[in-house]
Amino acid sequence: MDILKELSLIGIVPVVRLDRIEDAVPLAGALMEGGLPCAEVTFRTAAAAQAIAEMCRAYPDMLVGAGTVLTTAQVDAAVAAGAKFIVSPGFNAEVVRYCIDRGIPVVPGINNPTGIEAALTMGIKTVKFFPAEPSGGVKMIKAMAAPYGDVTFMPTGGIDAKNLGEYLAFPKILACGGSWMVSPELIKAGDFSEITRLTREAVDTMLGFELRHVGVNCASEGEADASAACLKTLFSFPTDKREISSFAGTGFELMNEKGMGTMGHIAIRTASVERAVYHLSRRGAKFLPETAKYDKNGKLFFIYLADEIAGFAYHLVG
Repeated sequence: MDILKELSLIGIVPVVRLDRIEDAVPLAGALMEGGLPCAEVTFRTAAAAQAIAEMCRAYPDMLVGAGTVLTTAQVDAAVAAGAKFIVSPGFNAEVVRYCIDRGIPVVPGINNPTGIEAALTMGIKTVKFFPAEPSGGVKMIKAMAAPYGDVTFMPTGGIDAKNLGEYLAFPKILACGGSWMVSPELIKAGDFSEITRLTREAVDTMLGFELRHVGVNCASEGEADASAACLKTLFSFPTDKREISSFAGTGFELMNEKGMGTMGHIAIRTASVERAVYHLSRRGAKFLPETAKYDKNGKLFFIYLADEIAGFAYHLVG
């Protein structure tokens, strides 16, 4: 899979500072267990290159990159250690050209239109927006994205669980960098179980799962209509008759005939069906590709899970 595409599916890139080599593998394990199979290890310490090497050795499927890369020598050290992508805080033309010439994925930092144009001149269409919050946050990204329709952004700096959803809701944002789940204090204390918890929490916050409705299989259209009418009488849920079902409020869908699931189906809303499929697949879920639906832009917005739970089929909806 293309590295930038995989980063977009992962959605969150933990930005890691490691002072001790011995913390590298436990940290990587905590991130993997929490559901984020990637890390951007910053070249702010002497341990960076060896830490990348240890993480890549222990978890070869993990997408490990190098951040705060300021020189071509650091590019060489990072790639030799196993780094799969390079991130820089600013736009260093020498570093960017060096990576391009060697086929190394690079995401240079910018925080203004001039930086975007410098990137486009070199054929770079994904940039790091840094420091994100001090530079104007989502509002600034939206303003800059308007004249540069092909550019996507990976904002980093001041992003946390509280504003993550706001950033990722804008489709021009590829992924967000963040360090709240991998704070230096937690790493220094060796509290990797807490890092796992915060990582899982971050993934769940990003995906934003919530119950959309329950679909109940009825024997006939008449039974579906009568059931919807009963719910309206009892609970004042407004009815909405559709082609294959009748809704009672927004929470109940009464199917005209037996559909997916032994008893019916349950719809789960998510902020991104594509990201949800990626992360749920890592949790062991399987999907029915023949049920997938895409919008006019080719973006997945609907798909059923393969397995029933308690007699119900489950589908994701954006």
